Amino acid sequence: MGLARILKAKIANWPYALTAVISALAAFGAYSSMYAFRKAFAAGTYSGQQYLHIDYKVWLVIFQIVGYTLSKFYGIRFIAELKGKRRGATILLLVGISWLALLGFALVPAPYNMVFLFVNGFPLGLIWGLVFGYLEGRRSTEFMAAVLSISLIFGSGFVKTVGQTLLHSYHVNEYMMPFLTGALFVIPIIFFVLLLELMPPPTEKDQLMRTERKPMTASERKQFISRFLPGIILTLVIYVLLTVMRDIRDNFEVEIWNSLGITDKNIYAKIDSRISIIVLVAMSLLFLIKRNLRAFSIIHLLIIGGCILIGVSTLLFSLHLIGPVAWMTMAGLGLYLGYVPYNAIFFERMIATFHYKSNVGFVMYLADSLGYLASVSVLIVKEFGKPAISWGNFFKEGVILVAVIGSICGVLSLIYFFQSARKGNTAAATSLKFSTI
Repeated sequence: MGLARILKAKIANWPYALTAVISALAAFGAYSSMYAFRKAFAAGTYSGQQYLHIDYKVWLVIFQIVGYTLSKFYGIRFIAELKGKRRGATILLLVGISWLALLGFALVPAPYNMVFLFVNGFPLGLIWGLVFGYLEGRRSTEFMAAVLSISLIFGSGFVKTVGQTLLHSYHVNEYMMPFLTGALFVIPIIFFVLLLELMPPPTEKDQLMRTERKPMTASERKQFISRFLPGIILTLVIYVLLTVMRDIRDNFEVEIWNSLGITDKNIYAKIDSRISIIVLVAMSLLFLIKRNLRAFSIIHLLIIGGCILIGVSTLLFSLHLIGPVAWMTMAGLGLYLGYVPYNAIFFERMIATFHYKSNVGFVMYLADSLGYLASVSVLIVKEFGKPAISWGNFFKEGVILVAVIGSICGVLSLIYFFQSARKGNTAAATSLKFSTI
């Protein structure tokens, strides 16, 4: 503990930009490593198994998402009220529980091992809020959050590539593969979490520019929802749609590529790396915009642009004007241009724009809980309503809905928040005028 305090004090004296870069890389490394414990199982196909006329892998996805979803509902309160002490130890404890669950998945025969993916999913659902808590409320939050958010794209694709390599190059059993993939990332995640623990707290200048972040009581959370209800509803509609389709792409990417005739095991990391770079550049540039309302408006335009890109690319693919690789790249880019801002900077700039003392974790977990609830619901409806449709066609139909509804709700959200901010500024100016008379 003494050494940690000494190191933390020394790091606090480093140049602000250097601290931001190291913190961003530590957050990226920690969350990317977490994906090894969460998404490695998706690299397997577990073909030839059905229970209650539902594919075994779909059951695995459902069990994990149910655990993940319940974790998000729990996180609405847990993350909102978290004071930051022992955050690093909590991350490692939760990841350790999820890793042990993967061992149970490997040792217990199917279908009884499904329950271990539920146990695996619940603790991992809290990791994002714990990691993001190190980053929010800072002048450099956009940059750090942009780097962290790339783990949502890169981590998943990279872990699937590792899993596929273990399966095909080292002939590891499909059930043991997720546990062994996690084993490869135990030391990295410990290292990156320890690095995050050395990060100094936000400075006074950070709090002045981005609004102080604090734990929220139940009444404060209720007031927050009431204050921004129309905008939150529009936001939740877009986010739920993006979450559902992003989750389907994430969990059934192997099956989607196979249905398109692409069997290259390196395609996941290859495509997702390209998408990661583009999203990283787009998000990082927002760091240069100091005015919060302007940045918040541009974030809306990124989300709307992502939805439009999904629609245009899907239309071109349907007309056979582009191939499957180009379509999956463009549709994936559109999904992440819409999805990543909500996980990184949308709520960060929203709080800063309206100077509302709160924290990103609360509203993020509210959105996530509904998003993953919808995701598991869609999986169940698909399996019972359209069991014969391929994952490729199901994904194609789904992203069309995202493109249309997401674009409309994105425009309405932009109008609402922009007008709300302008009214707030007008009211503040009027109040200041009368107070000086």
